[in-house]
Amino acid sequence: MSSFVFRLQDLDKTQVNLVGGKAANLGELTRIGGIHVPDGFCISTEAFSRTIEIDPALPANEIRRIIETTPIPQDITEEITSRLDDTTPYAIRSSATAEDLPTASFAGQQDSYLNIVGKEAVLKHISKCWASLFTDRAIAYRVRNGIDYRKVRMAVVVQKMIIPQAAGIMFTADPVTSNRKTLSIDAAFGLGDAVVSGLVNPDTYKVHEGEVISTRQRKVLSNRQIVQLGRIGRKIEAHFGYPQDIEWCLAGDIFYIVQSRPITTLYPIPESNDQEDHVYISVGHQQMMTDPMRPLGLSLWQLIAFRPMFKAGGRLFVDVAQNLASPAGRAALL
Repeated sequence: MSSFVFRLQDLDKTQVNLVGGKAANLGELTRIGGIHVPDGFCISTEAFSRTIEIDPALPANEIRRIIETTPIPQDITEEITSRLDDTTPYAIRSSATAEDLPTASFAGQQDSYLNIVGKEAVLKHISKCWASLFTDRAIAYRVRNGIDYRKVRMAVVVQKMIIPQAAGIMFTADPVTSNRKTLSIDAAFGLGDAVVSGLVNPDTYKVHEGEVISTRQRKVLSNRQIVQLGRIGRKIEAHFGYPQDIEWCLAGDIFYIVQSRPITTLYPIPESNDQEDHVYISVGHQQMMTDPMRPLGLSLWQLIAFRPMFKAGGRLFVDVAQNLASPAGRAALL
């Protein structure tokens, strides 16, 4: 196996430091039966480190200029170009080591490029992906999330372009309500970057337990396709073990998955180890104490409370499912 270039099929989620979050997740997706991922490879973070030396004293625009004009070493260039041809269009996509993680998605912070044709053009856009690690928005995002730039390295994914009739985004938990049992799908004709960037108003569908429960316009996908895509989303979510933000495209009758990452904006829920129904009420909001509590306070209340209290998001909750299970209990609680 090459020390700088890796097939996606050879990667998994344990290799984030080598190939970044996006590539590691794509490699993991190739291991899920029935999931289609466009063919491609990844230029590792080691190639970035070997090619680029960064002087943090320089302004960001100068760092980007230096990265874009620094030649990629010949042996790395040969490894990359040996996997390319001059007629196939490629997608060139960033994959940073602090990207697509459960605590920080970095969605849209680094650059990606579509429909790149020709070996020289691919090499040029690999350098542009590296340079996008130092755009103003990427720097600001790292500062807000307390991520040291010296701990972030960039890999680059190169995939054969899929020219779809439709594409979009799927959340395996509703990003508005945080309902983990409802999928939310945005779909538009053409390439998915228009949906991701907000350039178009997509069709929006909601799927609950295998049934379409809400649609808007319903022109892009049929109900059958919506349900099929929902099953794919649930399969991917089950593999990773937590709700996913998935980018997909439809070519012919095949849904291709081009990215999957954790949803980082969902409000956390109390953990339970059973499959029973639970209804949680915030103790703090009952007492008009709306701010999150510190760990010592949470532990103290859990220790002395007359009924079990459950933690989530720095707050305590009580489970009132049993109260609601009978007419008398429900009337009393309400």
